[in-house]
Amino acid sequence: MAAPHDTNRPAPAVNTPATHAPAALMERLADELGSRVSKTIVYGEPVTAEGITVIPVAEVGIGFGFGGGAGRKAGAAMNGEGGGGGGVMARPRGFIEIKDGTAVYKPLRNPWVDVAIPIAALLAGTAVPLLARRLTKHRLG
Repeated sequence: MAAPHDTNRPAPAVNTPATHAPAALMERLADELGSRVSKTIVYGEPVTAEGITVIPVAEVGIGFGFGGGAGRKAGAAMNGEGGGGGGVMARPRGFIEIKDGTAVYKPLRNPWVDVAIPIAALLAGTAVPLLARRLTKHRLG
C-alpha cells in the first residue's frame, strides 16, 4: 500500500523483537495515514464564479489504534496475534472567500447554536427567579 513517493522511507526490520513490534506497527500506520492526508482535504478545490473565488475549509482528524493478544511460543520467538487500523475524518468548518483581492474566512455556523442559546436564556430567566423565591422562603420559614 505504499505510495510511489514513499520509496525513500526505511522499511521496518523483519526480525523486530516482539516487544517493539506494536510501536513499529503504530509508527508505520501513522506514516501511512499521514501520507494520505493532503492539503486538498483541509482546503478543498477553489471554485470561481462571477469574480468570487470560494475555497472550502474542513477540520481533519486522524486516528489509529493497535491491539494484540497473548503470544504462543514457537522455538525461540513469540508469535502473537493482533491488528491495527486507522482512519481520517473531515468535517466542514467554513470557507475562504476571495473577492476584489481580499480574502475573508467565513465559518459555518451550527444551526443548533442559534436555537439553543435563546432557549437556555429563556429557561434561565424563568428558573432563576423561582429558585430565588424558594430559597428566600426556606431561609425565612
